[in-house]
Amino acid sequence: MTVSDMRLQEAIDAMKNSGVRITPQRHAILDFLIQSMSHPTADEIYKALEGKFPNMSVATVYNNLRVFKEIGLVKELTYGDSSSRFDWVTTDHYHIICDDCGKMVDFHYPGLDEVETLAEQVTGFKVGEHRMEIYGTCPTCQKKKQH
Repeated sequence: MTVSDMRLQEAIDAMKNSGVRITPQRHAILDFLIQSMSHPTADEIYKALEGKFPNMSVATVYNNLRVFKEIGLVKELTYGDSSSRFDWVTTDHYHIICDDCGKMVDFHYPGLDEVETLAEQVTGFKVGEHRMEIYGTCPTCQKKKQH
């Protein structure tokens, strides 16, 4: 069993435990998210799966992503004016985003727990979560600019 297969089975188990029905569309959307490293939009997921599910609508994809988000299987990433992107939740990680093409890449960094602790101490807030994103120019766009 591959890592992707194990993640898919864990997601199916999480859905069952949450009382969520496992439809062929949900299975396909989950599988696509697990396989994808590109943080796809709902529209990109729809376009990738429409040949397999001609009766599926973009609304179906959005509704399923909302369900997955509610049970903690995906995170919705919103950056500026662009469409929400969806990230398969594995571990805490951060994102670096290309200013030119919008490509988003995961990178891992030891958790910023000490920043959360300091924020709580300084402000009196109870921190729930944090998010950090870094912006720059990806290698592909750098090469384009050189020519």
